[in-house]
Amino acid sequence: MTTTPEGRVKAKVKALLKKHNIYHFMPATGGYGRSGVPDIIACMRGRFLAIECKAGAGKLTPLQSRELALIEEAGGLAYVINEDSIESLEIALLSFVADDDRC
Repeated sequence: MTTTPEGRVKAKVKALLKKHNIYHFMPATGGYGRSGVPDIIACMRGRFLAIECKAGAGKLTPLQSRELALIEEAGGLAYVINEDSIESLEIALLSFVADDDRC
């Protein structure tokens, strides 16, 4: 089975979320859902996380940008991740846990 470059990014992000026991799923849109919904939806310590995965220098579509902005406006956390930023996602998640533990 051939995996796309974006598929490899998604697999790495899912592995990272699993490593830290973060609930997550990939919404199936397939023409029935809302366009632009991020690739991965997660919940960590009661916070809503949305992760859009891109390969290389892949750009967000206008619909994806809109959805991520709406998520942030609603108080959720929104990330755009590629091969080079997976480590920064882990740092952000660990930082979020550390901040939460100080409360």
